[in-house]
Amino acid sequence: MPIRYSIELRGPPLLTLEELLASKVALPSIPKVIALLLSELDRDEPDLKKISQLINTDPVLTTRLLKLANSAQFQLANKIGSVSEALALMGLNQVRSLTTAAAVASAFKAVPGMDMHQFWGYSLNVGKLSRMLSGMIRQNQGAAFTAGLIHCIGELVLHLGMPTEMATLNQQISPFDPKRVAAERRLLGYSYADVGSGFAREWQFPQPIVDALENQCRPFENDVYEPMAGVLHLAVWRGRAKEAGYNDEDLTSHFPDAVALALGIDIDMALQQDPIEWTVKAEVDVLV
Repeated sequence: MPIRYSIELRGPPLLTLEELLASKVALPSIPKVIALLLSELDRDEPDLKKISQLINTDPVLTTRLLKLANSAQFQLANKIGSVSEALALMGLNQVRSLTTAAAVASAFKAVPGMDMHQFWGYSLNVGKLSRMLSGMIRQNQGAAFTAGLIHCIGELVLHLGMPTEMATLNQQISPFDPKRVAAERRLLGYSYADVGSGFAREWQFPQPIVDALENQCRPFENDVYEPMAGVLHLAVWRGRAKEAGYNDEDLTSHFPDAVALALGIDIDMALQQDPIEWTVKAEVDVLV
């Protein structure tokens, strides 16, 4: 029997998707330096000198970037002390991922009703899983990590735009619950995935990432199937299963086998791709 979510609304009516994405309170504008960076990083042959100069114009971005570069998830042998070193040692895909993480984290520092440590820990896990799974099917691992990292950013936008309504919904179902999408669609007519793709479009992310975010919950509904959406779907399933405390039986019974089959991945392969170590507090502290 389906779960019903009944929320007694008081005050202004719920925002439509278009109203939410037009709200300056809910959706922060992209900083100019980030727009220029993402545009340059998306070129076929990015100018490394220009990228380094752009990053160095923003002290907060530079600090976050270097902290992330030196965090445990990248396991580099030597400490990186400058943006130019990061570019030389890490490569453009990793720099693109780090720049994205630093920029988005800076835009969403405190969100009512959200545990930001839990949010970024979960998001980093999905990013790592997306990167590993995409490598299995020879997709762009850097883009997959970025998509995984920001796949739930729409949840933050929802909480900023409708804090009272989201707080009420949170009392009934966690923002990280596997059934959250259904609850939001029942209440709003759309979900965090729709909001997230709108955010990514507004911030001028590459189109494959926008498409993956938009189709992450229903990856077969797009006219042209996007493998990255399927990868993201699997990574989100595993990340939310961890948050929900699924045991082996739960994992087996809730495995999205139709999506996995389309990607050529079975459950054993998917579970083998769990991160060697799930995200730890020190990694999250860099973003919060």
